[in-house]
Amino acid sequence: MRRALLAFLALVCAALPASAHEVRPAYLEVTETDPGQFAVTWKQPVLDGRRLKLDPVFPDDCTRSRERSEVAAGTLIQRWDMECDLSTGHIEIAGLERTLTDAFVRVNRLTSDDLSTVLRPRALQLDLSTPTGAPTATYFRIGVEHIIFGYDHLLFVLGLILLVRPRQLLPTVTAFTVAHSITLAAAALGGITLPGPPVEITIAMSIALLGAEAIYRVRGRETLSQRKPWLIAFGFGLIHGFGFAGALSEIGLPKGAEVLALLLFNVGVEAGQVLFVGAVLLAVFLARRFARMPDAPVRFLAAYCIGIIGSYWAIERIVGVLAA
Repeated sequence: MRRALLAFLALVCAALPASAHEVRPAYLEVTETDPGQFAVTWKQPVLDGRRLKLDPVFPDDCTRSRERSEVAAGTLIQRWDMECDLSTGHIEIAGLERTLTDAFVRVNRLTSDDLSTVLRPRALQLDLSTPTGAPTATYFRIGVEHIIFGYDHLLFVLGLILLVRPRQLLPTVTAFTVAHSITLAAAALGGITLPGPPVEITIAMSIALLGAEAIYRVRGRETLSQRKPWLIAFGFGLIHGFGFAGALSEIGLPKGAEVLALLLFNVGVEAGQVLFVGAVLLAVFLARRFARMPDAPVRFLAAYCIGIIGSYWAIERIVGVLAA
């Protein structure tokens, strides 16, 4: 059993560096600038250098002009002008049914009601003649998905679990939560942002640091981060908050419900974090209860995995910045 678990952890170490992507929704904004004239912005994530095969589909009488595109921060951004009648008909995202991606859609009209909704593989169309409310509840699910599939954030939390003693776990995770909630709110509501690449590099380095600190603990070497881990968690939590804000920057917040949507997104992040911590603690309990495994070898390998992956991501992101 011990060899099987160690082999599994080694496999995870090998697989994670190739999968360091976060789940991000696509975003379509259509703004009426003059009667029958619209400015369109379409954003979709780029994964492993490839765009998803997603394309907005408008009523047949719509015509495009002045199309332009760019790739920024792992997102393909396309803009164009459009002439048509968007009072009736449908908007849909072709190809969405073949993905796990959601698409946020906003239609800002001069005279008719504005529309906003979330299109997903099982709900592919927006009816332009039917009023919609702000899709605030969806922000909770986006928050959960962002943390569950955001492997860099999960590895940081795992590093905290390895680093701290049981009595320190609650205040440490709480400090991390408070810190990233502060910067997430500052970025989403106050417009306070940091450049994306330095944030992502610092997040990767924070993971590598926790891996090293966890190794010191296994070896019996005491450090400041072991005595006061909440300080480390709070400091790096401020940076991770800007990373969380990256997901919201792609889709924005619904007009008139910004605070509620932000709250639901943050609660979703915390729910995903609690689920992950609970799963790790349950796995530890089961391993001790039924496998009677010694902690030291597993903790040592897990800490090394965290350090190696964090270092790999930091180097990969630095190289990406230098090559840009």
